[in-house]
Amino acid sequence: MLKRSSEWLLSVLGVLFFVVVWHFSALQVKTSLGSLPGPVQTAEQFVLLVEDHLQEGEKEQAFYERQEVRNAKKLAADPDANIKVRAYTGKATFFDQIVTSLVTVACGFILASVIAIPLGLVLGLNHKLYMAFNPIIQLLKPVSPLAWLPLVTMVVSASYVTKDPLVAKSFLNSMLTVTLCSLWPTLINTAVGVTNVDKDLVNVSRVLRLSYWQHIRTIVLPSAIPMIFTGLRLSIGIAWMVLIAAEMLAQNPGLGKFVWDEFQNGSAASLSRIMVAVVMIGFIGLMLDRLMLMIQKRVSWDKQQVLR
Repeated sequence: MLKRSSEWLLSVLGVLFFVVVWHFSALQVKTSLGSLPGPVQTAEQFVLLVEDHLQEGEKEQAFYERQEVRNAKKLAADPDANIKVRAYTGKATFFDQIVTSLVTVACGFILASVIAIPLGLVLGLNHKLYMAFNPIIQLLKPVSPLAWLPLVTMVVSASYVTKDPLVAKSFLNSMLTVTLCSLWPTLINTAVGVTNVDKDLVNVSRVLRLSYWQHIRTIVLPSAIPMIFTGLRLSIGIAWMVLIAAEMLAQNPGLGKFVWDEFQNGSAASLSRIMVAVVMIGFIGLMLDRLMLMIQKRVSWDKQQVLR
């Protein structure tokens, strides 16, 4: 308990030190729109963004209430009247953009994991196959999202042609770019984790004559889980960074577009809004990493291998 309290105290002191340095450093940086916003200005702008979100929510609620009243009057006059409910088309608030980005990164990360973990298991269990595919992995792994995004956009535009799309093309562009950039850490770490399974456990599997699937389920997966989750934690961090860059470049809905729109706006509040977005991006990235760590602690049999 004492150790945990001291760790929390050190973390709080570290954050306070950062805030103080940020405050005094911001005063020294002058831009065309004024000084770089410090913690106080950023906090004030965050409150304004919250109020803006609440006001937009009230407008949306009032919009649907007016529709209900109007449609009720139509039905009262004519029970067979054709009633239409129109969707609210107001502006997306800062918190709406956050939700959009979280949904996109979750879908891209899950798709990357579904591809990377089984493929990593296969490559880890077959050394020759791993040696054959390793050059391709090393070739594609460092490719920037800025290079993938135009290719993904062209492929989606050419192949995803429908009059009634299930999801928007902008969502697919961002999601697939996230997938292509974030699957490599999980793939590599899964393969390495499988190849590093204790030889004694492999011999036990042979002695017990476990089937192929029993060997994977009872020996390989439990032993490789720490490395798999190391890859997943790296992948979720990369996925989040890639998404913000992709949204800025392609002007797809999300936090990246919010930052770019504020940069283009150039108003007196733009710098503070961008700083709010920067802090929020970092905070969400931290929470995603903590979420993966929490899941790892629950599923890993060896708690000592779980890194903080």
